[in-house]
Amino acid sequence: MWLILKPPLFRGGFFLFICFYMLQLIVDSGSTKTDWVLLNASTQILQANSIGFNPYFQSIDFIASEIEAQIKPLLAAHLANIKTIHYYGTGCSTEENCLMIKTALQKSLGNISCFVEHDLLAAARALCQHEWGIAGILGTGSNSCLYDGKVILENVPSAGYLWSDYGGGSQIGKFMMRDYFEGKMPEDIKIAFEAAGYTKEVILNNVYKKPVPSKYLASVSDFASKHIQHPFVLKILKECFRSFFAEQIGKYSNARLYKVHTVGSIGFYFKDLIAEVAREMGYEMGTVIKSPMEGLIKFHST
Repeated sequence: MWLILKPPLFRGGFFLFICFYMLQLIVDSGSTKTDWVLLNASTQILQANSIGFNPYFQSIDFIASEIEAQIKPLLAAHLANIKTIHYYGTGCSTEENCLMIKTALQKSLGNISCFVEHDLLAAARALCQHEWGIAGILGTGSNSCLYDGKVILENVPSAGYLWSDYGGGSQIGKFMMRDYFEGKMPEDIKIAFEAAGYTKEVILNNVYKKPVPSKYLASVSDFASKHIQHPFVLKILKECFRSFFAEQIGKYSNARLYKVHTVGSIGFYFKDLIAEVAREMGYEMGTVIKSPMEGLIKFHST
């Protein structure tokens, strides 16, 4: 916001301009990585990354200390001018968890006005902006909602990688590993699968003994993308994407009246196959982006 000072402060043919910064900090956090963008209107002042945050698994003190160590030094010159923080994050689905994140932000960055929202609203705002639509997250996991341009009207809850995450990377990994263990995987793909490091002992160790098994399961999606022309792999992928439309999208009121938009690496890298499945099932695809940040910048700049 600019203030033009008129006489008697007019000097020597020049107006004196004083700039009052009204900066916004936009934050998009997943379980593994967090993107930070500092905005002055629609101009990006700074971009940064940190580790991911999830209030289900991390304490307020841990989150605050990581923000203070990784992000605060980068924002030091601008902290006094940041008026608002818009934080969207994994795990921010309850008031308690949102309060944890807000407390950590204010503890590390100061008493700044904070709005903490679920990552599903980030997807809806980034994909649909101010229009009606169905917004889907297709990354390691999956989720979706029916959005009216202002608020989320309906949401089919995701039960996570153990029971759902339809169409997400973790489901692709589970289905590939299921057929591998049950001897249903063709020999040529089995050889390639094991050569890529997916042997029985390694799989069991990563799924049952190491942290974040959903991330390990989703790593199989990279193998699937490299072998997408193989009939077996293509069948698995279509099975997963059909389940996404059947179990997530199809349950919304008048679902086929709206375009289906997706954000996330799976939706982005498999967009052609997903669009094919969508057409088969009577849906029309809309915007497909890998990360919500670009859309969030646009949303908060208008």
